[in-house]
Amino acid sequence: MEIAAQLKRGISRQFSTGSLRLSGKLSFNRQSSMDPRRNALRFSFGRQSSLDPIRRSPGREELTVPENLDMTMQLLFMACRGDVKGVEDLLNEGVDVNSIDLDGRTALHIAACEGHVEVVKLLLIRKANIDARDRWGSTAAADAKYYGNDEVYNILKARGAKVPKTRKTPMVVSNPREVPEYEINPLELQLRRADGITKGAYQVAKWNGTKVSVKILDKDFYTDPESINAFKHELTLLEKGDLGNYLQKKGRLQASKVLRFALDIARGMNCLHECKPDPIIHCDLRPKNILLDNGGLLKVAGFGLIELSKISQKKVKLAQSRTQFDSNLYVAPEVYKDQIFEKSVDTFSFGLVLYEMIEGAPPFHPKSAEDVAKMICLEGMRPPLKLKSKSYPSELKELVEECWNSDASLRPTFKEIIVRLDKIVANCSKQGWWKETFKLPWK
Repeated sequence: MEIAAQLKRGISRQFSTGSLRLSGKLSFNRQSSMDPRRNALRFSFGRQSSLDPIRRSPGREELTVPENLDMTMQLLFMACRGDVKGVEDLLNEGVDVNSIDLDGRTALHIAACEGHVEVVKLLLIRKANIDARDRWGSTAAADAKYYGNDEVYNILKARGAKVPKTRKTPMVVSNPREVPEYEINPLELQLRRADGITKGAYQVAKWNGTKVSVKILDKDFYTDPESINAFKHELTLLEKGDLGNYLQKKGRLQASKVLRFALDIARGMNCLHECKPDPIIHCDLRPKNILLDNGGLLKVAGFGLIELSKISQKKVKLAQSRTQFDSNLYVAPEVYKDQIFEKSVDTFSFGLVLYEMIEGAPPFHPKSAEDVAKMICLEGMRPPLKLKSKSYPSELKELVEECWNSDASLRPTFKEIIVRLDKIVANCSKQGWWKETFKLPWK
């Protein structure tokens, strides 16, 4: 399996609302946590990797060290500026000579790009990894050669440095300059042992000290251009994060937002279920697979990753082990029990997602996901709805209960759900449930 990750910016403080990114050029995101829509202000310096030179900064202006750089970033900055003493002082303070930025670039990479001979010599004396590769697969020697820094190149070659051949990346690009920013080395990821990694869903991990969102994909995924394009499009929606993180931060949502979000999800799911000639059954609908775009709309993601075997025109079955659903508290009983099922399993999951938006916490919180899945799927239990009539319309409670009905044939379709949600919105508007500012273009 391969792993892809994308940094989430502007979601909450835990996801770095003032992130620094240094890779031959420095990007400083000044985006305010109070205004996540504002575009990041950027300035850059130095030359980029020889395998991605298009992003090279054209100027050679005097560089000013930004405030609050950590020690690694200071080392790379000094290497770019050619400040031998600055580099030496930082190394003497204990900074690792092979520290890397988010692109896997070391001080040696950057000094080689810039042609700073004395910095290169110092770094080699301090045991810098001469063949370290950045995320494009480039080495310091390759960078020095590309930018015409012959003296640096000859020094590195004399030490036995290798110049890698151009390679194709796992994301099926024709040129190494096209390596996507979200592709990383899975060996660099740190996951909590208790969490593990769940196929098809986004989850938080650490990559070189930076929090990232990780998704695991099947190896066969990379042979399908349509799947790759769909995944790339999915990543463009990650700027605002996913519904799971949003609910963790916000808790219980106002009725107007619950209805708007529910309609977004229902319309997305209806599109999948109405696909011809066969419906697309998601099988893994949950908050982590529902993304927020820059306009504040929800987008259904993570579908098409569960392999199914067609039993009849409407019925399917899991084509692989069902154990991946043991800790999925949003899964329908039919899937959990490895039975034959149809698209109403997604309606069941939708009911639990709707419940979480109303209650502000997952079902049976704070019990473990494994225990909750057993309670719902094996014991037939449903979480209590504490919905107050003064805060939420009673029709929402009725809809939730119908969606998670144990009898799959009694669950409403998403086409029916959309009609009912629209009706609830219209009734709430007539009854003055929320102010004019909450009235949104629902269709």
